[in-house]
Amino acid sequence: MSKRTTKSRSLRNSFIIGFILLLANLAANSVFAAKPIYSGGKERAAIRGYDPVAYFTQNKPVKGSQDFSFKHNGANWLFSSQENLDAFKAQPSDYTPQYGGYCAYAVSNGSTASIKPEYFTIYNDKLYLNYSKSVYNKWLKKKDTYIDDANVEWPKILEN
Repeated sequence: MSKRTTKSRSLRNSFIIGFILLLANLAANSVFAAKPIYSGGKERAAIRGYDPVAYFTQNKPVKGSQDFSFKHNGANWLFSSQENLDAFKAQPSDYTPQYGGYCAYAVSNGSTASIKPEYFTIYNDKLYLNYSKSVYNKWLKKKDTYIDDANVEWPKILEN
């Protein structure tokens, strides 16, 4: 093989590798819009398959059931009873968690994070969920400030 052919292949390979690295860097630095409702976890259901109505009626997280499910706003919502399902269907906005069920503290900082259903707050008749116990404790100390910040950040997160 001639030196010219080897040099040509080397340049082409360098170009390809550089191009792949550029694409990888762009993908890593891109911000993708969040889905309007958090439906992560193995359940692939809104708020990890917990009943949003139960937070208000029982003041605790209660696992929902596929027997009482409802598609709303692009997500599958699970409920622990027909009564809770009916209440949600009648007025979803009364029970839907703020910021699509993502961690409210994360949203206040311009990002999203999953949630642990047991770390919640009902404040001014709205449900807020958090990522962990430490985040929840931080959230409680300045929730009014975090809510104000999250209300500004949430539309940006949805549009990016």
